[in-house]
Amino acid sequence: MNDDQYDQVHQALYARFGTHSPCWRLSNDSNALELSPVTGSGPATAALALNAQQAAQIRRLTGVTSHLTLDVRLLGEPLRLHLVGKKLNSSTWAGTASEYDDTESVARDLVHGLSFAEQVVSEVNSVVVIVDRNGRIQRFNRLAEELTGMKEEDVIGRSVWALFMSSEAGAASSQNISGFFNRGVSYEVERLVRTVHGERLFLFRNKFVQSGSGMEEQFLICSGTDITEERRAQERLSELANTDSLTGLPNRNAIQDKIRTAIASAPADTSVGILFLDLDNFKKVNDHYGHVFGDRLIQDVSATVRDCLDEGDTLARLGGDEFIVLSMPATAASLEATAQRILERLRTPFSLGLVEVYTGCSIGIALFPEHGDSLESLIRSADTAMYVAKDDGKRTYRVFSPEMNRKVAEYMWLDTNLRRGLDEGQLTLHYQPKLSLATGAVCGVEALVRWNSPERGQIMPSEFIRYAEESGLIGPLGRWVMQTAAAQAAQWNARGLPLRIAINVSARQLVDTAVVRHFSEALKSANLDPCLIDLELTESCLIEDEAAAIGLITQFRELGAQVHLDDFGTGYSSLSQLGRIPLDVIKLDRSFVRSINSDKKAQALVRSMVAVAQALQLQVVAEGIETEAEELFMKGLGVEYVQGYLYSQPMPAAEFEQWLADRQKVRLIA
Repeated sequence: MNDDQYDQVHQALYARFGTHSPCWRLSNDSNALELSPVTGSGPATAALALNAQQAAQIRRLTGVTSHLTLDVRLLGEPLRLHLVGKKLNSSTWAGTASEYDDTESVARDLVHGLSFAEQVVSEVNSVVVIVDRNGRIQRFNRLAEELTGMKEEDVIGRSVWALFMSSEAGAASSQNISGFFNRGVSYEVERLVRTVHGERLFLFRNKFVQSGSGMEEQFLICSGTDITEERRAQERLSELANTDSLTGLPNRNAIQDKIRTAIASAPADTSVGILFLDLDNFKKVNDHYGHVFGDRLIQDVSATVRDCLDEGDTLARLGGDEFIVLSMPATAASLEATAQRILERLRTPFSLGLVEVYTGCSIGIALFPEHGDSLESLIRSADTAMYVAKDDGKRTYRVFSPEMNRKVAEYMWLDTNLRRGLDEGQLTLHYQPKLSLATGAVCGVEALVRWNSPERGQIMPSEFIRYAEESGLIGPLGRWVMQTAAAQAAQWNARGLPLRIAINVSARQLVDTAVVRHFSEALKSANLDPCLIDLELTESCLIEDEAAAIGLITQFRELGAQVHLDDFGTGYSSLSQLGRIPLDVIKLDRSFVRSINSDKKAQALVRSMVAVAQALQLQVVAEGIETEAEELFMKGLGVEYVQGYLYSQPMPAAEFEQWLADRQKVRLIA
């Protein structure tokens, strides 16, 4: 058929628009189908009235090129149109129109639309592979060719699994595709694919389609994105999120997940065990040598502890100087054996450069399900046992038992209420007089702290001082004692009672290098000049760091304070050490005094200790005197001072003043 013959057959559109395939357009605010020639040719635009159903049919077109047939009227004559087009935006649909029986024009419009679709499939920035239900490749786009190094014409009809996947991945993919065709629902899957860059991980979004060819063939469109680098990065982030940066050990998040998993997967007859470790003197080392030194110590400790574990155990760092060991399967005996190995190994000092440091640890042990049926309860039980181990002297371990909860409850009560007591002025000082054995005169007092709790009444220091030392409250508590004692000494001195007040200072207080400054500030605040405050130190203050102790004692004495060695004979200081320490007074512990009436060995010990003190030109205070026989024995040894219940119990300031006044009256009468 020549062009003239063709035009005669299909004259309606050509006669009106000068083309067999004019452009059409429909907006969302009108049901008029606008027709116009190809840009730059033909007469003016025309509009065909559509009914609501026809307009809705067009508006159902999406952004993918599609086609449909409409019966319309053009210049009063019926006309069947074949439309090819798509949705351009939220308000416009457009494409090309041909007469339905104009086969050549319809085909040309379809080819044009299909060419665009083909170009999209070929150039889209994703791997696109279309397979049939048997996994045979039907389409293979440009990016797929580039990544695999294979041409589409070479792979059409071949198995997608055999070409690009391992046998295991291919089997899994084959099963997925088979299930997909049976269910007809979309799905996503990750697959390792062999490429020219090596094996890469792809995320495939797979969708079921039908051919529309009349044969109702089913195909799977697999659109894949390379997520190898992305996955390596979410994995790297996961590693960072679950790894302690200092030691390389699992961190708190990681070990908690491991414990949860272990608890969930443990067989009925299998226990999960954990050890909760806390280093005993890490803060002191960290404060003294610095954080870089402390970090190095943490690294060395973690490596040492790891070497003590059984195969399959996991060591994690919770943070600071706390660690957890997870063991499964576990028994109390196996966990105790591990704890013992760790404790023994930590008895050996760590050499960090030219410095050797000792650091032990306290360990709490708990087992699932005996001591906790969840992550939280299991860790809480192990933590409780660790605190009991620390309270029992450190450098040891304890297995959790229910009665330990009472100790922890007491600890928590103290944590809340002692802080409040300090803030609200619930603490007071009681004063026990110190007398001269030669004259009977009161020459000073020892200040002893008492806590007047609204809930429990008066609480003795033996019940809360150890907690204050462990929690760090000993610092503010010690400053309060210094300030209160200095103010009281100044008040008495102004009234003609120049009594020296001895206060107790613990080894934990001396760790804070600002303790001398705090003491000086307390003296200045009270306008106490000369200094009437003395310090009582225990032998543990001298043992841990002799050089530091000598430096602090020297500074205290320069401020006018005397320094007493409290509880002499109960510690481990040597005679040579006593000769090096600038002390003024030693106090014989009451445990020796109490035994002198019945124990000749105790008498011999007291004689020797007094002789040592006198040889070192130190004054001696015997505390705990309760009988006249004890007083007489001390007088016979030449002991200078005594204190104890024979004379008075510790008293509040007002009560002590009355006691002193009454005693002076008696002495005057006598």
